[in-house]
Order: sequence, then structure tokens, then C-alpha cells
Amino acid sequence: MVDNLTPEVRSRIMASVAQKNTGPEMYVRRLLHRMGYRYALHRRDLPGRPDLVFRPRRKVVFVHGCFWHGHTCRRGRLPTSRADYWAERIATNQARDMRNVHDLEAAGWDVCVVWECEISDPDLLRQRLVRFLDSEPLILS
Repeated sequence: MVDNLTPEVRSRIMASVAQKNTGPEMYVRRLLHRMGYRYALHRRDLPGRPDLVFRPRRKVVFVHGCFWHGHTCRRGRLPTSRADYWAERIATNQARDMRNVHDLEAAGWDVCVVWECEISDPDLLRQRLVRFLDSEPLILS
């Protein structure tokens, strides 16, 4: 597959991809708010700036785009053009994600990752989030 755009146009498009307040993130935020949960957003003092922070519960939620974070669903498939570039780019994102989760867990936070493809089943997503948020935090001794 050949890219029909000039490098300048492709760069402008890629630079416009949102890092926060994305469609999937807004969906999860609205869902949780309707369910009565309150949260902080993008806390800079936490590794990875989690999308949603439930401070009293010591829990955080990341909402990941399937493509950008290398999910194994059909939305996470790599492009066929410049496959080496994309494989390295996604692998770097995954390594950063794992490091952030590790750092958060080491600091005593529980972490949940919601994938973009999971919002297609709202009932299942709702159940998963309630189970995560209402469970007792894991206490490490």
C-alpha cells in the first residue's frame, strides 16, 4: 500500500492525533460519571499521566487506542507500508506502557487498561469497570 500523501501532509495529520480527551476516553469518562464515579484527569504527578484517577481508591484507568498501543484485535494491526517503522513505534509505546504500569503498581496503585475496542460492548465494559473500581485494593506487605 502506497501513501498518497506528501510527507508534510502526513506529518500534519499524525501531529493532530489527540493524546488526551480522545473519543474512547470521553466515552469511558461519561459512562463512569453516569454510574456515579468521580475522578481526576491526567494527573501529572503519576507515571504515564493516567486518563482517570480514583485517588481515594488508589486506582487508575488508562484508555488505550488499539492501534497506537498494539492491541491484538483487528484495530491493532500494523500497516503494511513501512512495517519496520510502525513495529518499532508501537513496540516503544508498549514498553512505555509496561513501565508506567509497573511504576504505578510499585507505588501502590491498581491499574486497569480499557482498550478502544472494548467500548463496543457497553454492558461488558460497565461490569468490568465496576468490578475493578469496587474491589478492595491489593495491599502488598
